[in-house]
Amino acid sequence: MIALDILADPVCPFCLIGYERLRRALAERPGHPFQLAWHPFQLNPSMPREGMARADYLQAKFGQDGAVKMHQQLLEIAASDALPLDPLKVLRQPNTLDALRLVYWAGLEEKATAVMEGVMAAHWYEGRDIGDPRELVRIAQAAGLDGTMIGRLLASDADCDTIASRDAHARERGITAVPTFIVANTHAITGAQPKELWLKVIDELSGAPSDAILN
Repeated sequence: MIALDILADPVCPFCLIGYERLRRALAERPGHPFQLAWHPFQLNPSMPREGMARADYLQAKFGQDGAVKMHQQLLEIAASDALPLDPLKVLRQPNTLDALRLVYWAGLEEKATAVMEGVMAAHWYEGRDIGDPRELVRIAQAAGLDGTMIGRLLASDADCDTIASRDAHARERGITAVPTFIVANTHAITGAQPKELWLKVIDELSGAPSDAILN
Protein backbone atom coordinates (compact mmCIF):
# COMPACT_ATOMS: atom_id res chain seq x y z
CA MET A 1 0.00 0.00 0.00
CA ILE A 2 1.02 3.62 -0.55
CA ALA A 3 0.51 6.14 2.25
CA LEU A 4 -1.84 9.01 1.47
CA ASP A 5 -1.61 11.50 4.33
CA ILE A 6 -4.39 14.08 4.46
CA LEU A 7 -3.96 17.31 6.39
CA ALA A 8 -7.32 18.89 6.99
CA ASP A 9 -9.57 20.94 9.23
CA PRO A 10 -13.27 19.96 9.13
CA VAL A 11 -14.40 23.59 9.03
CA CYS A 12 -12.52 24.13 5.78
CA PRO A 13 -15.10 23.73 2.98
CA PHE A 14 -12.41 22.86 0.47
CA CYS A 15 -11.28 20.01 2.70
CA LEU A 16 -14.77 18.57 2.37
CA ILE A 17 -14.90 19.21 -1.38
CA GLY A 18 -11.37 17.91 -1.98
CA TYR A 19 -11.96 14.77 0.07
CA GLU A 20 -15.28 14.07 -1.66
CA ARG A 21 -13.60 14.26 -5.06
CA LEU A 22 -10.87 11.92 -3.83
CA ARG A 23 -13.47 9.55 -2.34
CA ARG A 24 -15.32 9.33 -5.64
CA ALA A 25 -12.09 8.56 -7.47
CA LEU A 26 -11.26 5.82 -4.95
CA ALA A 27 -14.73 4.37 -5.43
CA GLU A 28 -14.11 4.17 -9.18
CA ARG A 29 -10.79 2.41 -8.56
CA PRO A 30 -11.57 -0.14 -5.83
CA GLY A 31 -8.14 -1.68 -6.30
CA HIS A 32 -6.38 1.60 -5.55
CA PRO A 33 -3.08 1.38 -3.63
CA PHE A 34 -3.76 4.11 -1.05
CA GLN A 35 -3.82 3.80 2.72
CA LEU A 36 -5.42 6.98 4.06
CA ALA A 37 -4.25 8.71 7.25
CA TRP A 38 -5.61 11.98 8.65
CA HIS A 39 -3.52 14.70 10.28
CA PRO A 40 -4.62 17.86 12.13
CA PHE A 41 -4.15 21.39 10.85
CA GLN A 42 -6.21 23.99 12.70
CA LEU A 43 -7.11 26.94 10.54
CA ASN A 44 -8.22 29.01 13.53
CA PRO A 45 -6.19 27.84 16.54
CA SER A 46 -6.99 31.05 18.42
CA MET A 47 -10.75 30.52 18.11
CA PRO A 48 -12.39 30.55 21.57
CA ARG A 49 -13.07 26.99 22.77
CA GLU A 50 -16.81 27.74 22.79
CA GLY A 51 -16.65 29.00 19.19
CA MET A 52 -18.51 32.05 17.94
CA ALA A 53 -21.37 33.06 15.69
CA ARG A 54 -20.37 32.28 12.12
CA ALA A 55 -21.80 35.56 10.85
CA ASP A 56 -19.47 37.45 13.20
CA TYR A 57 -16.51 35.29 12.17
CA LEU A 58 -17.13 35.83 8.45
CA GLN A 59 -17.62 39.55 8.90
CA ALA A 60 -14.33 39.85 10.79
CA LYS A 61 -12.33 37.68 8.42
CA PHE A 62 -13.76 38.47 4.99
CA GLY A 63 -16.04 41.48 5.32
CA GLN A 64 -19.62 41.49 4.07
CA ASP A 65 -18.77 41.40 0.36
CA GLY A 66 -16.14 38.70 0.84
CA ALA A 67 -18.53 36.52 2.81
CA VAL A 68 -21.23 36.82 0.13
CA LYS A 69 -18.73 35.93 -2.62
CA MET A 70 -17.49 32.92 -0.69
CA HIS A 71 -21.02 31.65 -0.08
CA GLN A 72 -21.80 32.01 -3.78
CA GLN A 73 -18.63 30.16 -4.76
CA LEU A 74 -19.42 27.30 -2.40
CA LEU A 75 -23.00 27.03 -3.65
CA GLU A 76 -21.77 26.87 -7.26
CA ILE A 77 -19.26 24.14 -6.44
CA ALA A 78 -21.86 22.24 -4.43
CA ALA A 79 -24.24 22.31 -7.37
CA SER A 80 -21.60 21.22 -9.91
CA ASP A 81 -20.34 18.42 -7.64
CA ALA A 82 -23.81 17.35 -6.49
CA LEU A 83 -22.98 17.97 -2.82
CA PRO A 84 -25.67 18.86 -0.25
CA LEU A 85 -23.48 21.67 1.04
CA ASP A 86 -25.31 24.78 2.21
CA PRO A 87 -23.06 27.26 4.06
CA LEU A 88 -26.12 29.14 5.32
CA LYS A 89 -26.93 26.18 7.56
CA VAL A 90 -23.72 26.76 9.50
CA LEU A 91 -24.59 29.12 12.35
CA ARG A 92 -21.57 28.52 14.61
CA GLN A 93 -17.87 28.72 13.82
CA PRO A 94 -16.39 26.14 16.18
CA ASN A 95 -12.97 25.62 17.63
CA THR A 96 -11.99 22.30 16.03
CA LEU A 97 -9.50 21.08 18.63
CA ASP A 98 -11.98 18.57 20.06
CA ALA A 99 -13.07 17.40 16.60
CA LEU A 100 -9.44 16.82 15.66
CA ARG A 101 -8.83 15.00 18.93
CA LEU A 102 -11.76 12.75 18.06
CA VAL A 103 -10.35 12.01 14.61
CA TYR A 104 -6.99 11.18 16.22
CA TRP A 105 -8.59 8.75 18.68
CA ALA A 106 -10.63 7.21 15.89
CA GLY A 107 -7.41 6.62 13.97
CA LEU A 108 -6.18 4.43 16.81
CA GLU A 109 -9.10 2.14 16.00
CA GLU A 110 -8.79 2.54 12.22
CA LYS A 111 -11.98 4.59 12.05
CA ALA A 112 -10.51 8.02 11.32
CA THR A 113 -11.98 8.31 7.84
CA ALA A 114 -15.48 7.42 9.02
CA VAL A 115 -15.24 9.95 11.83
CA MET A 116 -13.82 12.73 9.65
CA GLU A 117 -16.58 12.10 7.12
CA GLY A 118 -19.09 12.33 9.96
CA VAL A 119 -17.62 15.52 11.37
CA MET A 120 -17.50 17.29 8.00
CA ALA A 121 -21.01 16.17 7.09
CA ALA A 122 -22.37 17.29 10.47
CA HIS A 123 -20.85 20.75 10.00
CA TRP A 124 -21.39 21.43 6.31
CA TYR A 125 -24.46 19.36 5.44
CA GLU A 126 -26.44 19.52 8.67
CA GLY A 127 -25.26 22.71 10.36
CA ARG A 128 -24.52 20.94 13.65
CA ASP A 129 -22.09 22.50 16.12
CA ILE A 130 -19.03 20.25 15.97
CA GLY A 131 -17.52 22.19 18.85
CA ASP A 132 -20.21 20.70 21.11
CA PRO A 133 -18.92 17.52 22.82
CA ARG A 134 -22.41 16.02 22.69
CA GLU A 135 -22.43 16.24 18.90
CA LEU A 136 -18.96 14.72 18.74
CA VAL A 137 -20.07 11.80 20.90
CA ARG A 138 -22.98 11.18 18.52
CA ILE A 139 -20.61 11.21 15.55
CA ALA A 140 -18.25 8.85 17.36
CA GLN A 141 -21.03 6.42 18.16
CA ALA A 142 -22.27 6.47 14.56
CA ALA A 143 -18.76 5.42 13.48
CA GLY A 144 -18.72 2.55 15.96
CA LEU A 145 -16.69 4.11 18.77
CA ASP A 146 -17.49 3.88 22.48
CA GLY A 147 -19.50 7.02 23.15
CA THR A 148 -19.05 6.88 26.92
CA MET A 149 -15.28 6.66 26.60
CA ILE A 150 -15.19 9.47 24.02
CA GLY A 151 -17.29 11.66 26.27
CA ARG A 152 -14.85 11.17 29.13
CA LEU A 153 -11.88 11.93 26.92
CA LEU A 154 -13.50 15.08 25.56
CA ALA A 155 -14.13 16.28 29.11
CA SER A 156 -10.40 16.03 29.77
CA ASP A 157 -7.32 17.59 28.19
CA ALA A 158 -6.22 14.25 26.75
CA ASP A 159 -4.06 14.64 23.64
CA CYS A 160 -4.51 18.40 23.32
CA ASP A 161 -0.73 18.60 23.29
CA THR A 162 -0.56 15.80 20.73
CA ILE A 163 -2.78 17.71 18.30
CA ALA A 164 -0.79 20.90 18.87
CA SER A 165 2.54 19.19 18.24
CA ARG A 166 1.33 17.42 15.11
CA ASP A 167 -0.11 20.68 13.80
CA ALA A 168 3.20 22.42 14.50
CA HIS A 169 5.11 19.62 12.79
CA ALA A 170 3.02 20.08 9.64
CA ARG A 171 3.81 23.79 9.58
CA GLU A 172 7.49 23.07 10.12
CA ARG A 173 7.35 20.86 7.02
CA GLY A 174 6.10 23.83 5.01
CA ILE A 175 2.37 23.13 5.01
CA THR A 176 0.55 26.46 4.89
CA ALA A 177 -2.97 25.55 3.80
CA VAL A 178 -5.44 22.69 3.66
CA PRO A 179 -6.40 20.37 2.24
CA THR A 180 -2.92 19.03 1.57
CA PHE A 181 -2.48 15.44 0.40
CA ILE A 182 0.96 13.86 0.69
CA VAL A 183 1.61 10.79 -1.46
CA ALA A 184 4.18 8.27 -0.20
CA ASN A 185 5.61 10.92 2.13
CA THR A 186 7.22 12.64 -0.84
CA HIS A 187 4.78 14.43 -3.14
CA ALA A 188 2.28 17.06 -1.95
CA ILE A 189 -0.98 17.74 -3.76
CA THR A 190 -2.74 20.85 -2.47
CA GLY A 191 -6.29 22.07 -2.77
CA ALA A 192 -9.57 20.52 -3.84
CA GLN A 193 -8.30 18.82 -6.98
CA PRO A 194 -10.77 17.35 -9.51
CA LYS A 195 -11.66 13.68 -9.45
CA GLU A 196 -9.96 13.23 -12.82
CA LEU A 197 -6.58 14.18 -11.36
CA TRP A 198 -6.95 11.55 -8.66
CA LEU A 199 -7.94 8.93 -11.20
CA LYS A 200 -4.76 9.72 -13.13
CA VAL A 201 -2.65 9.52 -9.97
CA ILE A 202 -4.20 6.20 -8.98
CA ASP A 203 -3.70 4.76 -12.46
CA GLU A 204 -0.05 5.85 -12.48
CA LEU A 205 0.63 4.37 -9.07
CA SER A 206 -1.34 1.17 -9.33
CA GLY A 207 1.03 -1.72 -9.06
CA ALA A 208 3.97 0.55 -8.18
CA PRO A 209 6.13 -0.23 -5.14
CA SER A 210 5.17 1.45 -1.85
CA ASP A 211 8.10 3.89 -2.09
CA ALA A 212 7.01 5.15 -5.51
CA ILE A 213 7.56 8.83 -6.13
CA LEU A 214 5.09 10.68 -8.27
CA ASN A 215 6.78 12.41 -11.18
